This record gives sequence, structure tokens and C-alpha cells, in this order.
Amino acid sequence: MALNKLALIRYKTIDTCLRNRARKWTLENLIDKVSEVLYEYEGIRDGVSKRTIQLDLQTMRSEKLYNAPIVVTDRKYYTYSDPKFSITQSKLTPSDLEKMNEVVGILKHLNGFNHFGEMSEMIARLENDLQRAKPEGRNVIQFESNPLLRGLNWIDPLYRAIAARTTLQIEYQSFRSREVKLGVYYPYLLKEFRNRWFLIVRNKYKKQLLTLALDRIEGVQELPHEPFYDYPEVDFDHYFDNAIGVTKSEHDKPARVVLEVSPKMKPYVLTKPLHHTQEVLKEEEGRMIIQIFVVLNFELQREILGFGSGMKVLSPRILVKWIREDLEKTIAGYTSV
Repeated sequence: MALNKLALIRYKTIDTCLRNRARKWTLENLIDKVSEVLYEYEGIRDGVSKRTIQLDLQTMRSEKLYNAPIVVTDRKYYTYSDPKFSITQSKLTPSDLEKMNEVVGILKHLNGFNHFGEMSEMIARLENDLQRAKPEGRNVIQFESNPLLRGLNWIDPLYRAIAARTTLQIEYQSFRSREVKLGVYYPYLLKEFRNRWFLIVRNKYKKQLLTLALDRIEGVQELPHEPFYDYPEVDFDHYFDNAIGVTKSEHDKPARVVLEVSPKMKPYVLTKPLHHTQEVLKEEEGRMIIQIFVVLNFELQREILGFGSGMKVLSPRILVKWIREDLEKTIAGYTSV
């Protein structure tokens, strides 16, 4: 069953709504949400009719398309009977595969232009997924991934909320908290680091930026009537330029970190720099001294410790102290075995 672009947008929007079980969705709610998304992405001001959404729900239930388990509770609320269901998990039809191959072909052409020079990995991922979706298809390239990672389902609604500057109510449970906490947040940026996704937000009642891990989010609900507040003090395009990882605040300043690299680890550090500020200061007896300018955080420590004896911190002193203390605890744990 071939689908046009507007229908796909409607189906995806309805799917996002029905997966959000923190809110009850009436037919009128779905109409309003789909109309809002169509205006945001396509500039369509006329909205969508009740009949169209009713037909969309019927079509999504069809075995020829998604076979979506859409049910009505209390005679007015729409939801999925299976809370884990999503149309994004459905198999692609031959027609869908053909259309996606056409899109990939266009992207490969655009990849030759400077404005689209960073699309190579994305195109490779798409081509591999299309290859795998074919009958008897298989992976021809493997990317780093974690199939057990939670929270990826929040990427789309959070992306839309950031783009539309929409205030959110988020249910969140940090590793340090014993219970889920409900808060009102202004979302500003989605950030990926080593296959984990994070949301940079500001709490309504605290003027400071927070980093929320998507795998710790339990629920998200839009608050369209709650005013959204920008954070003009921060340039989010460059917010993480001075950091390795995601642990930092807007007040953190980068420090000059000087490291000694062993001959064995030297090729790895040269071919894959720790940070874009990396600079070689000198080389002697096979060893190399480098410097980087980054925020002192947990991810930096973990990166350095990952090189083992092949990397030594020369400065600043506070970082030397942190690394030494961590190594001493590690050694103490092994001596007791």
C-alpha cells in the first residue's frame, strides 16, 4: 500500500500520541495535534477533518498496513492495547522500499556538495537498513549500537518540542533518586554521546541547565498553554565544544589539560584525537606530550583511565589527584581478591 507524505505525517503523529500513555487522547485531541504538526512541517493552515482522522485510524488498523492494535476506552479515549506497539516497528512494503531507495539516491547526490558533507554515515545507515529489509537481506556494514538501550522512543516527540519551543512536563527518575519525579521543563537540545541520548533543559523553577538521560525518562507530556522561555545566554550550537561527554554546566570553563602518551598508545591518539583542541607539544624517546582545553568532568576521567598505563596526566593538579584516587581505589579492590 503506497503512502503519500501527508498521510505518513498523520500516521506518525497519531502513533506518537497513542504511545504517550501519560495522556488520554480523544478524537478531538488527535485532530488538534495532527493539525498542529501539519502546520509546523508543511505550513497547512486548514488543519485536518474529523473524517480524515477516523479514516487514518481505520487504515492504521488494517493488516495490509500496520495492523495497529488501536482501541477505544470509556467510549472516547484512543490508545494502543499493546503499550509497546509502534508503527515504526512495522515491516516496510515493497512500495515503501522503492520510495526510500529513491530518497537515498537523492541524498547520495547531495552528499557531494559542501552543505551536506556530513551525511555519509547517515546514508550508509539508510542503505544498510534497506538492504536488510529485503527478502533474505543481511547487514553489509555494522554500526555501534545497543539494542537494550531505553528511551529512544522519546527522541521524536522531544525533537518536535524543541523545534516548536514547547514546554514539557517530564516524569524523570535519576540514578540517585528512589522515585520518579514530575517537573516542568523548557527543552533546548538533544545530544548523543556513545549511543546514549540526553536532553538539555531548564527547570521552570531553577535558572540553570540540566542534562536528562533519555533512558531515565518515564513520561513526557506537552504543555501548550505553559509559556516557553528561551535561554539566550547560551549558544547551544557550541554548548559542548569545550567538553568531552555531556557532564557540564553553562558556568564551567575549560582547563588546560596536559597529557603524556606512551609510544604504544601514540598512534591511537594521533589518528583519533581526544578533542578537537588537541595539540602536540613535544615528542621525546617515543613518548608524546599533548594538550587539550576541556571541562574537567567524569567523561574526561573515564577517557583517560581507558588508556590505562598508556596515558598519564601531567596537569592540572586537581585532575592528577582525581585520577590517582580512582586508581588507588581500583588497586585496593584487586588486592582484597
